[in-house]
Amino acid sequence: QVQLEESGGGVVQTGGSLRLSCAASGSVWSIKAMGWGRQAPGMQRDVVAAINNDEGTYYVDSVKGRFTISRDKAKNTVYLDMNALKPEDTAVYYCYVKRRDVFVATMDPYDVWGQGTQVTVSS
Repeated sequence: QVQLEESGGGVVQTGGSLRLSCAASGSVWSIKAMGWGRQAPGMQRDVVAAINNDEGTYYVDSVKGRFTISRDKAKNTVYLDMNALKPEDTAVYYCYVKRRDVFVATMDPYDVWGQGTQVTVSS
């Protein structure tokens, strides 16, 4: 099994920046990709950004040009640098890993999700 530990959430003003981190442990050999999703109150959870083992990246349109995902394979850690934050970015952000070779933005039963970290962007 894979365990995920997230950190870096908080409260920031519109236009500010935050960095989220997620460290994986356990059966890290099974990881095909790592990424971040988010869920706002009353909304479904959506994938925001992901990076696979070949360093290929995916971003949802709403964060392109503002968010950057990166990965330190030696540390089994994925980062999400969020810039130019907007109130609509407010959500619980969840780290996830994919353990099958499926499209990184597709929810898969074999995905492992973290506990989540709150990001609040004040206007």
